Amino acid sequence: MPTILITNDDGIFSPGIKALALCLKEIGEVIVIAPDREKSATSQSLTITRPLKVIKINSNKYTIDGTPTDCIAIGIKKILNIKPDLIVSGINLGGNLGDDINYSGTVAAAKEGTLLGIPSFAISIAAQKDYIFEAAMEAAPKIALEILKNGLPPNTLLNVNLPLTTPDKIKGIKYTKQGKRIYNNSIMETFDPWGKPFFWIGGGIPSWDGGDDSDYYAITNNYISITPLQLDMTNYEYLRYLHEGAALKLPQGD
Repeated sequence: MPTILITNDDGIFSPGIKALALCLKEIGEVIVIAPDREKSATSQSLTITRPLKVIKINSNKYTIDGTPTDCIAIGIKKILNIKPDLIVSGINLGGNLGDDINYSGTVAAAKEGTLLGIPSFAISIAAQKDYIFEAAMEAAPKIALEILKNGLPPNTLLNVNLPLTTPDKIKGIKYTKQGKRIYNNSIMETFDPWGKPFFWIGGGIPSWDGGDDSDYYAITNNYISITPLQLDMTNYEYLRYLHEGAALKLPQGD
């Protein structure tokens, strides 16, 4: 039976991670290692300014007072006796679409697993409230089994997003690219009782771009979006351009 490590960025008490653990128990031994509280938008950060505390809830469930990336790093290197066959991060309470994946702790946990050589995917529901988990609970084991059977390319993870709807309303799966999301008025300015300003990052009104092959287009049309992401951020097209001497006239080493 495969070993599946799961985590999230919504915290150990999130209904999303409980739903994920429940559905994946059908196909493997599930180990939960998750933050002790919400750690949304922490990206792939590691906690290096203080020690981290691990609390063992039971033999297959742990919580750490750190980020999702901390949970994967400590879980694999210190808690588990064996290397897991798969890492799944989620089910996130909210979509991880377009540019948001750069900030997402959920996606970052899957990235960390990929860095450590373990096939990984993140799964999210694109909603803000009244979450319905049934469709994600049906999709997650199917995706997990496919990855366990056939693997993923090197340095590649999957970012899965579902619309907020019931399984019978899902039209199917679309393999998508990362869309472009732009927020207006996402930083709010307010004042304390002494008139000093302070700022709150978050919210705002999003607008989208990316075309009908993007992640956002898929979920807004009731499809499951699966976007393959890669760890290598090199722009190879521009790298070839630089090698051709067409730009950035800088001296090169031997």
